[in-house]
Amino acid sequence: MNDTQLLRYSRHILIDEIGIEGQQALLDAHVLVIGAGGLGSPAAMYLASAGVGKLTLVDDDTVDLTNLQRQIAHTTARVGQPKVLSARETLHNINPDIVITALQERVDEMRLAELVLSVTVVLDCSDNFATRHAVNRVCVAQQVPLVSGAVIRFDGQVSVFDPRTGTQPCYCCLFPQDQVFTDEACSTMGVFAPLVGVVGAMQAAEALKLIMGVGESLAGRLLLLDGLRMEWSSMRVARDPGCAVCGQD
Repeated sequence: MNDTQLLRYSRHILIDEIGIEGQQALLDAHVLVIGAGGLGSPAAMYLASAGVGKLTLVDDDTVDLTNLQRQIAHTTARVGQPKVLSARETLHNINPDIVITALQERVDEMRLAELVLSVTVVLDCSDNFATRHAVNRVCVAQQVPLVSGAVIRFDGQVSVFDPRTGTQPCYCCLFPQDQVFTDEACSTMGVFAPLVGVVGAMQAAEALKLIMGVGESLAGRLLLLDGLRMEWSSMRVARDPGCAVCGQD
């Protein structure tokens, strides 16, 4: 790190569990963020400010006026622009020294496999089960940790699925891919704006911990947030031996 970086990240470096080594690990890391909306906005902003050296943002959507109530990486002036380009501008304003790749595309599983191949951690900030399951399958296959978040109305959830451990569950253990789940869209159900900030920030925190190898991740636990009562609850999640993705044959 040069003198400017030492100053920029000094409040991290002062933490015993992080120090120079932990901050250097962040600078050397590459994080893939799927979705540049409500969750992806705060998550990516914290990853950028923390000094993650390379970020890849994937989203095929454009900024809409209805997004601005909660998707804080975007501005009124950028309505109609691709979300990934809008978010990239915001992140570069926060930290001009990091590398940001903006991909305006809807990725299939084959494309995901290409993208995950080079990353340290994946953040699933998408809004549908099909994408979540596709991301999970690729992360399990390539042994890359996955940080998953979701918010609808006043309810939020966040967890980590880390296939490197060999003992922790994957996303499919919790939500089997052969079961039918209804995607609840913000456009019809609504979402309380600050909750995506809370969950997105927690996704960033878990990703940073995984990169630096500090603390205990949420692997094996699902945190649930009741935003009306502002209460967290924690649920243990066991690995399913019969899981179609990570189960033992």
